[in-house]
Amino acid sequence: MALKRRNKVNAAFSMSSMTDIVFLLLIFFMVTSTLIAPNALKLLLPQSNNQTTAKSRTTISITSNKQYYVNDDGNVKRVAFNEIEPFLQNKFGVGNDEIYITLHADKTVQWDEVVKIMNIAKRNKYKMIAATAPE
Repeated sequence: MALKRRNKVNAAFSMSSMTDIVFLLLIFFMVTSTLIAPNALKLLLPQSNNQTTAKSRTTISITSNKQYYVNDDGNVKRVAFNEIEPFLQNKFGVGNDEIYITLHADKTVQWDEVVKIMNIAKRNKYKMIAATAPE
């Protein structure tokens, strides 16, 4: 008496489900990459071959005509110089030495403008990172 199996395993492999997953991942990465805008201002940064690995919490930008911009949770907004320190204090508090702030200053900006921002960071015990372009 010969017994036959009723369930036969199909040896063919369907790639349609794998293709669907790849397209969904592609769409996800395309959407999330458009939400990230590193810096909307066009600045000529000084060149350097040193880099830091610290993660900054916000950025302050100084344009060549002495306009100040602060990155507020992804939105870059223009502020007056006297509004920078209260803005940072409201956002991060005072005396938190784990706060890193990146300073983007155009290379034509005079040094005293950069030092003013660095003094604000020193008074509030923030750590400052100077952004540079690679050499």
